[in-house]
Amino acid sequence: MPLSLWMSLVAVCAMGAMSPGPSLALVLRHTLGGGRVPGIVAALSHALGVGFYALLTVLGLGALIVRFPTLFQIITWGGAAYLAWLGIKALRAGRTAALEAAGMATTRRQAAREGMLVALGNPKLILFFIALLSQFVTPEMSLMAKAIIVATAMIIDGGWYVLVAVSLTHSRVLPWLQVRAHWVHRITGVMLLAIALRVVVGPLG
Repeated sequence: MPLSLWMSLVAVCAMGAMSPGPSLALVLRHTLGGGRVPGIVAALSHALGVGFYALLTVLGLGALIVRFPTLFQIITWGGAAYLAWLGIKALRAGRTAALEAAGMATTRRQAAREGMLVALGNPKLILFFIALLSQFVTPEMSLMAKAIIVATAMIIDGGWYVLVAVSLTHSRVLPWLQVRAHWVHRITGVMLLAIALRVVVGPLG
């Protein structure tokens, strides 16, 4: 995979991870309720669930491209529509939506379980990955290249939420995020709409 294409993959995976939603709320809850370690555990277990869906998506995309190109195109457009919906939703979100999370008493085991369940219990991740990874997967792609895609998705997701958990242990970070939540929503909304448009236009070269 060319470096420029991989950098594009990193960018879209980062955009997906940073988009406010239930995953962010999960890490917030466990960090505020149990401290840094449960927050990190929740982040890493969530990344494992994301990696599982990314693997299924990469393997399935290759088969769809070869056997059912029309169906693949329809699913890809559906994924683009979902990304656009997420972008519009983010733009319309309130000032603190998805960034408010009360602390809860928690353990590392609970954090690991819930981190995995939040990822695996969100089948919309499949649509999200189809829309994103359709830009990078080709029928002739090697297993190594597919492994790089899956690993990149896992590392970006886990790395972002670990950073969130570590940052939240500093008392000034959460209030700072809450005050600026509307800018987080606006930026992610615009970028999600841009990605959706890129999916409709065609694969990255």
